[in-house]
Amino acid sequence: MTRVLVVDDHPMWRDGVARDLTEAGYQVIAAVGEAKQAVRVGASLKPDVALVDLQLPDGSGVDVIHGLLAAHPTMRILVLSASAEQQNVLEAVKAGALGYLVKSAGREEFMEAVRRTTEGDAVFTAGLAGLVLGEYRRLAATPASGPAAPQLTERETEVLRLVAKGMSYKQIAERLVLSHRTVQNHVQNTLGKLQLHNRVELVRYAIEQGLDGSES
Repeated sequence: MTRVLVVDDHPMWRDGVARDLTEAGYQVIAAVGEAKQAVRVGASLKPDVALVDLQLPDGSGVDVIHGLLAAHPTMRILVLSASAEQQNVLEAVKAGALGYLVKSAGREEFMEAVRRTTEGDAVFTAGLAGLVLGEYRRLAATPASGPAAPQLTERETEVLRLVAKGMSYKQIAERLVLSHRTVQNHVQNTLGKLQLHNRVELVRYAIEQGLDGSES
């Protein structure tokens, strides 16, 4: 059972999200409304997934993301925010959020986003994925110098190309005629080789290496 932490300062929203998750079979280990409390609880209980609002009474959701990942680097974080402002989205993703969903999303879209985040997919409200990829391409315009990258297998590179194009694990599995689990294993192996923590970092790496096809 996937263990989830909910962080939002609006009690009705927070309780509603927790209820929907519980009914869907997730284990909500805590639902809190303050940034410092969220970091303490996350560091102690180490949930698999955290759903984090950006506007909190005692701090920023971005600070919560940093704190949670410092304690548990493999935690998957989905931002749930009323804002779709470019700066908020990019700050959340750069901090390590795996996805970003605006609160106006319907229940079905919300549950699908949680499911995909749990599986390691990067999930964004329509239009925001292009914004994030565009920013990564801009950052990649000046390649960073450093040691040679670890060698990936041909299949790992093929999967990485499709990840960089924004495809879900399910879509990649169908394209390459592989099982969903095999695709996940390739991604996890690649993360380990590159010493990256999540799919967002992996997409940025792929774009920096020109694997997203943006130059074709």
